Amino acid sequence: MKTFRRHTERHRTDRIGWLRAAVLGANDGIVSTASLVVGVAAASASHADILVTGIAGLVAGAMSMAAGEYVSVHSQSDTETADLSRERAELEADPAAERRELAAIYVARGLESGLAQQVAEQLMQHDALGAHARDELGISETLSARPIQAALASAASFAVGAALPLAVTALAPETSLIAWVSGTSLVFLALLGAVAARVGGAGVLVGAWRVTFWGALAMAITAAVGKLFGAVV
Repeated sequence: MKTFRRHTERHRTDRIGWLRAAVLGANDGIVSTASLVVGVAAASASHADILVTGIAGLVAGAMSMAAGEYVSVHSQSDTETADLSRERAELEADPAAERRELAAIYVARGLESGLAQQVAEQLMQHDALGAHARDELGISETLSARPIQAALASAASFAVGAALPLAVTALAPETSLIAWVSGTSLVFLALLGAVAARVGGAGVLVGAWRVTFWGALAMAITAAVGKLFGAVV
């Protein structure tokens, strides 16, 4: 008797959920904290005040990222749940119509009508709701919303990212604080962009460049604002 081996090949789409949240959190942690530190330093604040501001930014930013990510992803989860409930009701009310609808989807993808009907019938016998969720609604286990996972990943990665420029702030001499924080933060961002691109299968140089560019722009604008208001005060 012929046996079939389980498909164990892993793809990068398995990482989409946590990778997006982790990269966003770490990037935001580095950029926002470094920009905050540079902006306050440009306003001629004391070293102690700059550190306190950075720590407050780390805590507030991590909580904000967690709450925002949870609410955002939970909204996606609510939408998916509502769509699945509606699809379940339609399957109970008129399974024949749902079978024809599923077959039409496969015909549109290139299957012959007879084969599409056979595929639709067999898939619906196996898992009708799962077939419609995947092929009609585009909902799969890999890409489904996980609010708590996304919130924890965002908060943790933000805290780790923010801790990097904050550590440099604590160790750097006050006279060259802006240069140290700006320079090291750009290095951190380049490394983050390169690693994220590598894990996601994209070009490393492009990933590093785009993250570094926007980080440098954010710090430059914040430093200019800090300098302006510091001069006014």
